[in-house]
Amino acid sequence: MPTPLTLENIRRAPKALLHDHLDGGLRPATVLELAQQYGYDDLPADDADELATFFRTAAHSGSLVRYLEPFAHTVGVMQTPDALHRVAREAVEDLADDNVVYAEVRFAPELHINEGLSLDAVVDAVLAGFADGEKAAAAAGRAITVRCLVTAMRHAARSREIAELAIRFRDKGVVGFDIAGAEAGYPPTRHLDAFEYMRSNNARFTIHAGEAFGLPSIHEAIAFCGADRLGHGVRIVDDIEIGPDGEPKLGRLASLLRDKRVPFEMCPSSNVQTGAVESIAAHPFDRLARLRFRVTVNTDNRLMSDTTMSMEMARLVETFGYGWSDLERFTINAMKSAFISFPERLAIIDEVIKPRYVVLVG
Repeated sequence: MPTPLTLENIRRAPKALLHDHLDGGLRPATVLELAQQYGYDDLPADDADELATFFRTAAHSGSLVRYLEPFAHTVGVMQTPDALHRVAREAVEDLADDNVVYAEVRFAPELHINEGLSLDAVVDAVLAGFADGEKAAAAAGRAITVRCLVTAMRHAARSREIAELAIRFRDKGVVGFDIAGAEAGYPPTRHLDAFEYMRSNNARFTIHAGEAFGLPSIHEAIAFCGADRLGHGVRIVDDIEIGPDGEPKLGRLASLLRDKRVPFEMCPSSNVQTGAVESIAAHPFDRLARLRFRVTVNTDNRLMSDTTMSMEMARLVETFGYGWSDLERFTINAMKSAFISFPERLAIIDEVIKPRYVVLVG
């Protein structure tokens, strides 16, 4: 008999995570301790529970721009090597506790140099934290592989510099590049030089697109920038119509993305908070999944969305009636789309994910 699909049992399932922001996943208690340690005086609360409530409610704004405002506090306490190392290590431990077996965690190095750190020193500290977190998780019997994506802010002018940073650290734990931040007014085509640099070095990258802005941002990310994956991409549903016979009809862009198996890094709870969708029930995840787009489940910002991978999956199960085979498919979708090598991806799928799902399916 299959194992019942409860939240606790979903926690037992192996998971793969492609879209998780380091500065959006701190423990509230860590934010408080780092603020006290480094003299950051701008926190809106001095109690961990109250601070967690602040982040959750401030982020649930219905606007991507307002959703991003609370990050000033997490970034504010992540300005030293020790702080960056601690946050990175704890992120790995928290993901491993949720049975995430592979994760790509992203962050913007340019936001962590206010106290004089170089970009290289920032990345060094984070990668060391990831490595120590992996060791701690393995010692606790929860093996996890964590790799890094370096992100450039789309409103700034440092994307080529950050792309070069990604290449310098490509053999040390950085597996790709990303741009993030407010979408409206900052199209991905402003950063063509960075994307061309990544392609010229045979490197991988994803682009936040189709979250707060519509089809044009998705089109630009794919047609002009050559993105390997799409961060969010929920607005692709604007290119899918339901015909008089009730059957979906895909436009040319949607058809291209499905045909090319372009991965969608979907973050249901976060999309509700930013106003990209009205509710989990209204989220296009299910429509895209049933049309066999390559959809993946992600957390985006675990602190702001008060979520985990298990909780995201449980919400999808409750809303759309998915079974274990669906969760396995979404997990394998993510591993197929990861920026590590093919043999590494295959090993995790065949040696970790599939055997553990066999037990759960029964």
